[in-house]
Amino acid sequence: MLESKKEFVLVYGDAFVDFIANDTTNTSFTKFLGGATVNVAAGISRIGAPSALITVTGDDETSEFVRHELDHEGVIMNYAQIIPEKRVSGVHVHLTEGNERIFTNYIDDTPDLQVETEHLQEEAFRRASIFNLCSNTMFHPIALETTKAAVALAKKHSVLVAMDANIRPLRWESAQVCQDTIASFLKDADLLKLADEELFFLTQTDNLEDGIQALKQFDIPLIMITVGAQGAYVVFNDEIKHVPSIKIDCVDTTGAGDAFMAGVLRQVHLYGIPKTMEEAYDYVYFANHLGAYTATKAGAITAMPHYEEIKELLHEEG
Repeated sequence: MLESKKEFVLVYGDAFVDFIANDTTNTSFTKFLGGATVNVAAGISRIGAPSALITVTGDDETSEFVRHELDHEGVIMNYAQIIPEKRVSGVHVHLTEGNERIFTNYIDDTPDLQVETEHLQEEAFRRASIFNLCSNTMFHPIALETTKAAVALAKKHSVLVAMDANIRPLRWESAQVCQDTIASFLKDADLLKLADEELFFLTQTDNLEDGIQALKQFDIPLIMITVGAQGAYVVFNDEIKHVPSIKIDCVDTTGAGDAFMAGVLRQVHLYGIPKTMEEAYDYVYFANHLGAYTATKAGAITAMPHYEEIKELLHEEG
C-alpha cells in the first residue's frame, strides 16, 4: 500500500442518527449512527485510510453515542466541537418494497447550533489531503458560511476539494436556491459525485449527455455519476465511461452511495487524482464494489466493509 504525503481525509458535515425501518412495514426502527458525511468518514477509516471529522455534538446521551461510535470507527475527532446544548439531528428512513430508502421526517431540535467559521482549525487543513463536503447542511446560513470558509482554507493549503451533491430538496426554501447554492461551489471542486437524478436537478437537463455537457463550464477534473443498479459513469479528461454495477442480492441501499464515495476518497488519498481514464475507471470500479457490499446488509456504517474484507479487490501489499 502506498503512503499519502498528507495525513488524512478531512470531512465536514452534520452528525446524524438514522432511525432505519426494520422492514417494509415501516412501523419499527433501529438507531444507527448516520448522516452522509459521518458515513463517509467512518467508511474511509474502515478501508485503510485515516479520516478526520469536523462536526458538532452536545452533552446528551445521543451525542455521547455518536462520539463513542465515531471513536470506535477510528475517526479522528480532534477538530470536532462540543456545544453542550447541541442535539444531534435524526432522520427516519423508510424502506420500499424494492428495498430502496426514503428519507421521511427530519428531527432537528437545535438547528442554529452549527460549526462556525471560528471553530475551523487551520491545522486540520495543513494536514489534510482532501476536504470532503456535501450540500445537505448548506441550507442553513451558518453552515453555508462555514462551508465557504472551509473551502477557502482547503484552497489555501492546496487540499483537494471533493463534493458529494447529496441533495435533499425538502430541506431548502426553494429548488432554485438549492441549485444556485450548490452550483456556486462547483468551480472549486476537484472531485464531484452525484446521482443521475441529482445531475438532472442541478443542471435542469433530462439525460446524461446534456447534464455532463452542462458541467463542463466548471472544469472539474473527476466527475462520478451513479445510476443505481446500472453502476456509474466516470467523466475524466472529457471522456465518459460506464462502470458496471456488481450483481448482488440487495437488502438495504442506505449508505451505499456513501460507501462508494469513501472508496473513491480512499484511492485519491493514497494515490492522488487519477492520471488516466484507466486509473479513474479502476477507482470507480472499486467504489462500486463497496457500494454493492454495503447494500447486502441492513444499515449504513454497520454494513460498510473493513479493509480485511475487501483487500483482495485492491491488489495491494503491506
